[in-house]
Amino acid sequence: MRMPGRVYLVGAGPGDPDLLTVKAARLLASAEVVVYDRLVSQDILELVRDGATMIAVGKEPGRHPVPQGKINRILIAQARAGYMTVRLKGGDPFIFGRGSEEAAALAAAGLRCEVVPGITAAQGAAASIGIPLTHRGMASSVRFITGHRRAGEPLAFDWSGLANAETTLVVYMGAATIGEVTTRLLAHGRAPRTPVLAISRATTSAERRLVSNLANIPCDMIAANLDGPVLFIIGEVVGLHSRAEAGPVLHAALAEIAAGDAGALHA
Repeated sequence: MRMPGRVYLVGAGPGDPDLLTVKAARLLASAEVVVYDRLVSQDILELVRDGATMIAVGKEPGRHPVPQGKINRILIAQARAGYMTVRLKGGDPFIFGRGSEEAAALAAAGLRCEVVPGITAAQGAAASIGIPLTHRGMASSVRFITGHRRAGEPLAFDWSGLANAETTLVVYMGAATIGEVTTRLLAHGRAPRTPVLAISRATTSAERRLVSNLANIPCDMIAANLDGPVLFIIGEVVGLHSRAEAGPVLHAALAEIAAGDAGALHA
């Protein structure tokens, strides 16, 4: 009889396989079972070793063919059968990924679980175009929220805090509710001209971007028809987008000069 296996909750990152951690790539190359979400790119799935059992449990907005409770039971069953199991999740397992629910279920079943962090979508999307989520004199904090909600329920957040002009706000899964988000932020004093970046399929060859502002982003999103999960970055840092096109290194140098700190470039 095989000893119980271990489950690894592995972050697949935003999509580009080059952004996987070394540990994540190593586990994919040795896993016996891989339980994966729909947001995991095909390029990453191709890193799974030949012969591994692949179990798709992806969810879509308004459609959950494999409920969370069943996913938990699948992980428990595979571990009890003695298999080295990777639960592969887009981004990071513990940021809007329900990884903590799965870890709790495994712990309650007396099974070993290890978390392997991944680059979350906010970091990947921002870095892919050289936009910093924080920037001296412009954004002193960053906050992540989800635009997903249960049917009929409003988005309940600290809108006054989120409307702070020096806060970069990142909205996950917000395509369906960006109108409500902008309405709330504007009502709490965030400037209509505040730059907004919408990005889908970040860090992949299918990446698409839309640059707008808080007043216009709901209408612009309808016209742009971005497909796939859309992430929104709201804040003054998005205004650095045009300079970021010149490259993150050059942009950093320009920012230092603009701040009157040119001496730091030669330190």
